[in-house]
Amino acid sequence: MDAHPDLTVSVIRGLGWFYLLAAVMNALWAYRVFRGGKYFDSVFGIEHVPRAATWAIYSALLLMLATVHLMTHSDPGDFLFRLPLGFKNFVDTVIANPISYFAVSMLLFVAMIWLRKWWTRPTVAWVLLNIVVLFLGISMTDYDFRQIVGKPDNVPIVGMLFIVGFFTWLYFSRSVENDRRIALGEPKLEDEQSEQVLVWPDLVYTEMICMLLLTALLIVWGVALQAPLEEPASAVRTPNPSKAPWYFLGLQEMLVYYDPWMAGVVLPSVIVVGLMAIPYIDFNTKGNGYYTFDERKFSVITFLFGFLPLWVAMIILGTFIRGPNWNMFGLYEYWDVHKLQVLNNVDLSQLFWVDWLGKPLPKAEAGVGLGSQVGTILLREWLGFALVLAYLFLLPPLMAVTVFRNFFVKMGFVRFMVLADLILFMGALPLKMGLRWAFNLKYIVSIPEWFFNI
Repeated sequence: MDAHPDLTVSVIRGLGWFYLLAAVMNALWAYRVFRGGKYFDSVFGIEHVPRAATWAIYSALLLMLATVHLMTHSDPGDFLFRLPLGFKNFVDTVIANPISYFAVSMLLFVAMIWLRKWWTRPTVAWVLLNIVVLFLGISMTDYDFRQIVGKPDNVPIVGMLFIVGFFTWLYFSRSVENDRRIALGEPKLEDEQSEQVLVWPDLVYTEMICMLLLTALLIVWGVALQAPLEEPASAVRTPNPSKAPWYFLGLQEMLVYYDPWMAGVVLPSVIVVGLMAIPYIDFNTKGNGYYTFDERKFSVITFLFGFLPLWVAMIILGTFIRGPNWNMFGLYEYWDVHKLQVLNNVDLSQLFWVDWLGKPLPKAEAGVGLGSQVGTILLREWLGFALVLAYLFLLPPLMAVTVFRNFFVKMGFVRFMVLADLILFMGALPLKMGLRWAFNLKYIVSIPEWFFNI
């Protein structure tokens, strides 16, 4: 497979610096393991193998790879590691399909919770980090992947993903250890690390060092990366795709499935109100001041579900996968502005009256009064109204007497109803997404006469 013309010597040398950084990172890890005197903990069925020697050999291999890249003076040739074409086609097929994309994100979320005692082990976490780093480096040899990930606007989001991954690992690793200690009756990590330090000079010096390091990083960033400035705005020419800032891409993705008033006003307001209501509806007194998962399973899973699959995954989708005409593209797929996906989205009322009953939609005659118009709308959209009212008002009592019975007993009627409605609003997004993908359902309630759609 020939290299793309854009895969120039400068790009290859950039990959060389990337592999050199990975080699130094693993060399430091090998030194840390050597000083600790630890061995493989049968993570992958291998026991009594010196970890330090293993990581030192791996660092040497990365150093050799970096040297070959940095010494390139002409066409890169065939020495480059590249992803097989079949693998890239498989990734594009999975990523560019909204159903499989959301299914994979949900499987990863369940695996993260279920296997938390395994992947939080230092060796496993370090192996997973190296897999991600190698995947990113080898993928950069693909022209289309490099154009997407290397955009100045998208570089901070790549860094954000690593930061989110690190702090997620940090939480779960400490939670797993604390849960183990609590089960054995041992003191928690926070109890052993309760030694107080002075603000001056300990805290101030630490903050000053962080400030200097961050300032140096921003200077290097500003010199090495071109500012993402585009041509002056013009009313006759809009970008394709036209995207919001990265922190609003989750909301912009909601606009695909909801009306603007719902995705831009109601759901963000529910998120803000829900965050404000948490201290008042939380009845669990455990887990305050220390990391734990077993003592706050419901709270942690609910928060992480709303944050990772429904927010971070939507940011990834909107940044790296949504392309021209708001179509979905694979990571290794060319963003073709001429790609069209014809979708015949229909409303629930149309499915009910036209497709199921074989009758035309009820319509109000011209010149009729407001009462007659309201009656026609209620007749046409009665099924959608019934489903929405049942979802918001019948499900909470059903939840109170079934799976959330203990919550209802401890929280009381008012607090439980607030909790139930917040959960139902959060679950409405994946539910609406599933209905769109499975049935091409556009709106459950469609009232274009009043610009009101659900």
